[in-house]
Order: sequence, then C-alpha cells, then structure tokens
Amino acid sequence: MSTASAAPPVWTAWLGTIPYGEALALQKALEGARQRGEIPDVLLLLEHPPVYTKGRRTGADDLPMSEDWYRAQGIEIFDVDRGGQVTYHGPGQLVAYPIVDLGPLGGDVHEYVRGLERTMIAALGDFGVPAQVIPGLTGVWTAGRPPIAPGATGPQRTPVGEGTLGGEDEARKIGSIGIHVSRGVTTHGLAVNVSNDLRPFEWVVPCGINAVRMTSLAEELDAEQDVRAFGDAVRDRFAEEFGREIREVEPSELPRAEAEVAGQVP
Repeated sequence: MSTASAAPPVWTAWLGTIPYGEALALQKALEGARQRGEIPDVLLLLEHPPVYTKGRRTGADDLPMSEDWYRAQGIEIFDVDRGGQVTYHGPGQLVAYPIVDLGPLGGDVHEYVRGLERTMIAALGDFGVPAQVIPGLTGVWTAGRPPIAPGATGPQRTPVGEGTLGGEDEARKIGSIGIHVSRGVTTHGLAVNVSNDLRPFEWVVPCGINAVRMTSLAEELDAEQDVRAFGDAVRDRFAEEFGREIREVEPSELPRAEAEVAGQVP
C-alpha cells in the first residue's frame, strides 16, 4: 500500500460570463474564506463582458481617449488592486482567477507567477500553439522575435534578424497576468485570448507596452476556438503545475457570502 499523501484539492468552477464587479466581489469573499482556512484553494474560470481594468501602475497615457469615450463603446472601466497596468477582458477570452494560499510555495510570489506562466504555456501547447515568456516583458507570447529590443523604451522595434527565440516572425502577446496578494492569499490571475475581438486592445496601451501586437488562439490557428474547452486545459495544467487534485464544484457550492455583496452570481 502506498504511503504517499493525496494531493491537496483545488475547487474549480466554471462561471460562464459574469460582470467584472460580480467576479471581484466573489473573489473577495473567497479570499476571506481561504485566509480563515474554511476552504481549499479555488480556481474560477469565466468570461467577462467588455471591460478595461486598471492595475496599480496604470498611467494616464495608457488610456489615451477619455473614459467617457470607452464607455460609449460599451466597455466598463475598473480600478483594481492587482499589479500591472491596463488590460482588456471581453467575451471569447478565458479568464482564470486562482484563490491560492502561497504558504506551500514558501510565500514566494515570483515562483507563483512563474507557475502561472508555465500553466498558460502548457495549455497553449495542448492546442498546438508554441508560447514563451520574454525577459523584461510581462505575460505570455507566441514563439518569435521579441517585439522590442532588450532595455528599449517606447515603440522601438527589434531589428529584423536579431533576437530570434524560436520562430521567424515577431512574437505576439496572447496571455496576461496580474495578481494581488493579501495575508498570503492570491486574487486576480490570468487571461488568455481565445476567440475574442482584439480591437479594444488597440484603443489602449495594453500592459504598458507600446510595441505590443495582440493575438488569440483563434488567430494563431485560423479557426474559432471554444473558450470552455481551453478553460479545461488551463484547469488541468494548473492542477499539474501546483500539485493539486481537481474537485469540480458548482457556483452554488461556493461560499455564499458573495451573494450578500454581488447578489447575481449564479
């Protein structure tokens, strides 16, 4: 008989499409429950209606039009407590919010972020899209040359033929990460473009990178892709990366404190 202990569980829940504010309230409730030890780690998988979120390092130039202009396009705007700058969420994009106690990682935030990067890269690989991280740039990128020279600022491009990292073309950004840690527990997380409209990224400076070219799984594969199917890949790779046993739960099984705040989580 094996004496190896079972992997700790992670509750995973597919929430479908929910407004950003409701997801924020739900994360806050789960954060508190995790801090009190009432629940294990949780991985929320979902989509959002169109929204820009402004991280702590967002500058005035990152949203070059007035906020009223963006709202007129049907896009909400939220100031949030995660790291990073401005990013976009919308239908067809997979968003994952892990509510994780960093204790088993020794409280190492940087290793946790590296684990999220590896999770995205592995899930993209499952769908046949090679991906990478690029030193000095945030998020996950397709294979190819870095979009800006190391140490460069502004819109400077990498000269053709230099810095090739695994492809003939310039790398495009496909995934983003932004987290917040409170009392050792994480909120916010990652987003991967699956089949979403990429135009709203063109209306801001995404993640503060002027030279960024955004892409999606659908763009790379030249075919529409199913967000939930990709969410399953992220769930499986997350559990593998962090050594967790998946326990799927219904949204109604999550702590109900969020209903008092948001009211509309199914």
